[in-house]
Amino acid sequence: MANLTLLELAKRLDPDGSLAVIANVLTADNPILQDAPWARANDIFSNKVTRVAALPAGAWRKLNEGYATVKALTVEAVDTIGFLGAYSEIDKALTDASPNPKQFRMSEAELIIEGISQTLATAIFYGNSATPTPESMTGIAPRVASLNTTGQVLDGGGSTNLTSIYIVQWGLGKVFMVYPRNMEKTVGISHRDLGEVTLEDAAGAYYQGYRDMFEIRCGLSVRDERCLGRIANIDSTGGTYAVDEDDLITLLNRMPQSGAGATIYMNGALKTQMEIILKDKSNVNWTLTQGIEGVPIMRFRGVPVKKCDAILNTEAVLT
Repeated sequence: MANLTLLELAKRLDPDGSLAVIANVLTADNPILQDAPWARANDIFSNKVTRVAALPAGAWRKLNEGYATVKALTVEAVDTIGFLGAYSEIDKALTDASPNPKQFRMSEAELIIEGISQTLATAIFYGNSATPTPESMTGIAPRVASLNTTGQVLDGGGSTNLTSIYIVQWGLGKVFMVYPRNMEKTVGISHRDLGEVTLEDAAGAYYQGYRDMFEIRCGLSVRDERCLGRIANIDSTGGTYAVDEDDLITLLNRMPQSGAGATIYMNGALKTQMEIILKDKSNVNWTLTQGIEGVPIMRFRGVPVKKCDAILNTEAVLT
């Protein structure tokens, strides 16, 4: 099951049940959840990874001489798993009047699941288990949170209305999502039908209803930090400090295999600017190709570019 997305895993584990339905709603309008591979964590509430800090150089030898014993320098990192969920409640009388009460309850809950999906997308980019939400997982932005002109974070040069472009090389040896070790059969997704309960309205009066609980337990795990890139301090309104294509080329070439298999994520404001550039006949970097079900995919030098509404236009200045 290597490199399978959340929806692919859900369909394999529960092809006819509600698990796949929930996974479909979670990923439907969430490109980053459509792309990320998922895997079982090696612990219940976290995933421990060993990152290579330095490779051994090796040495040359003469005949009748030997090699010294060497090993790679590694560091251990722990990526936390967060719990995200909500309850759905609906009037029993309304549900019982439906021809298919179970299906009706699930359809009414789809907006709640979609809301969870949007919260999860935001956490994948901005979640930080250190602060200000220790109960969350740690997302992409806190891992690429300081400028490094020779590394994975470049400066877009803006100072107001700031956003970023994020580049991710997904893979189980690179960057991937994890679910708890004890939830292999549900890939971290939980739906509990709590049945008939007594509900209270805004005036304090009671009525009978049905309650469901939806929860997803997951985290973002980074095995190779070179597989994350960011161009920060981009003025989302365009102008002088809009996207510098040279920065994109530079960043991709600093990633393993020159960014092979990477995906570029930006918000709607930036993607609109890029689509306008795409119209220019002199453009040589941006292309449009046919995607699944006829949906066109924008690419920069062959790398897919996807719109993620979770990426803000109000990011703080990165230094």
